[in-house]
Amino acid sequence: MGSAETADYGLLSPAWAGTRAAALTSDEALLQAMLDVELEWLQVLASAGLIDSRVPDAVAPACQASRYDAADLAARAQGGGNPVIPLLADLRAIVREEAPWAVGPIHKAATSQDILDTALMLMSSRALKTVLDDVHNAEASLGGLARQHAGTVSVARTLTQHSLPSTFGLKAAQWLHGVGQAGAALEAVAAALPLQWGGASGTMAALTTAAQQGQAQPLELAADLAARLGLAHPLAPWQTNRLPVTALGSGLADLLAAAGKISNDVLLLSRPEIGEVSEPREAGRGGSSAMPQKQNPVLSVLIRSAALAAPGYAAMLHAAAAAADDERPGGSWHVEWQALRQLLRLAGGAAAKLAELAAGLSVNSDAVARNLALAGPLVVSEKVMARVAPLLEDGVPGQGKKRVQDLVSLSLAGGNFAALLRAEVPESDLSDQDIAQLLDPANYLGQSDALIERIVSAYPGRTRP
Repeated sequence: MGSAETADYGLLSPAWAGTRAAALTSDEALLQAMLDVELEWLQVLASAGLIDSRVPDAVAPACQASRYDAADLAARAQGGGNPVIPLLADLRAIVREEAPWAVGPIHKAATSQDILDTALMLMSSRALKTVLDDVHNAEASLGGLARQHAGTVSVARTLTQHSLPSTFGLKAAQWLHGVGQAGAALEAVAAALPLQWGGASGTMAALTTAAQQGQAQPLELAADLAARLGLAHPLAPWQTNRLPVTALGSGLADLLAAAGKISNDVLLLSRPEIGEVSEPREAGRGGSSAMPQKQNPVLSVLIRSAALAAPGYAAMLHAAAAAADDERPGGSWHVEWQALRQLLRLAGGAAAKLAELAAGLSVNSDAVARNLALAGPLVVSEKVMARVAPLLEDGVPGQGKKRVQDLVSLSLAGGNFAALLRAEVPESDLSDQDIAQLLDPANYLGQSDALIERIVSAYPGRTRP
């Protein structure tokens, strides 16, 4: 079968299918990354005078992924356990036909793990650019939403129940806080993605021998390659120290967790009986095959599915790192590849959908107010307890709290809390106006405004004023 028959277009993975991240992590993208590493290495060797300066240009036409059959390479990769081996065979065959004199230097002083690990870091670096673009767009929208609804008083919910007054702006700011933290951490990971260049067993022995033919230093050659590829030059080869991979996996999983929190809230708040938010509408999205009246919150559904899948892949990377053996891991190295790619795809898909969701999320202020009203004055019972209990002590410690709790219980049974308070507390201690202000949820928002500004201002240059 050819590439079309074996390609994974994401029919069963709508969270990432058709996204930019999917294209940037495709088999063709990985092939191109491996070929780019091979070609840039030839550029390094040529610049150092270790090979004929004409070799890179002679080999460059063969370093196009479109010239290779990914399905055939995948099948043949079983022979050596990785795709670099059959790719090198085909690369050399093409160059042998087009520029036979340039075949010799290809893959000089490198090993399969150097190429594949570095290509995976290069592919990840390219994919992370689009992931972070979407993250920053989501941050900008969430910051605007937080400020826009700073005064939209809402009911907070703890353990699924109404708790205290809050604002929808603070909810959006907390969404931003999670995404912002994850985005900043992922940026740091992206900036530190390292070159892997250690040779067959991590000693750089073959490179040292090659470098002795000129005036080059092996570590300087590796640093040059890292710079050309836009990767970090590590302290040392990391072929069995898999922390660069686990760091990347953890960063992607954290982003998905932050996005998952938002999707969970939107799914809850968009239920018809709550109705506080609705996703942006788009023709052909959110419909049902059997129920034409439905408008499903598909963006949040897909973001949540990606967030739920992420921990398994992240755990796989950590398990592989813990199982790394000798100077090139057997099996544990191999299991990383697909787990890492899936995390890149899931994060890319979720970030794109989150950016769209945050930009178009509609807040129904009337529904927010209606749901707050359902909580009634008991939503400020914490404040009432602090203010009223001391007035009802009558010299008996704890008596005031008990009397307020009794009023709350009567209210829960159907009594009017304001009237119960009025009957219990002398007007000389608490006027009618005092009671009205005491029971107004807008007067018990704590540091909501300040927290919103602290969070929004924590990401300068990313959020709209």
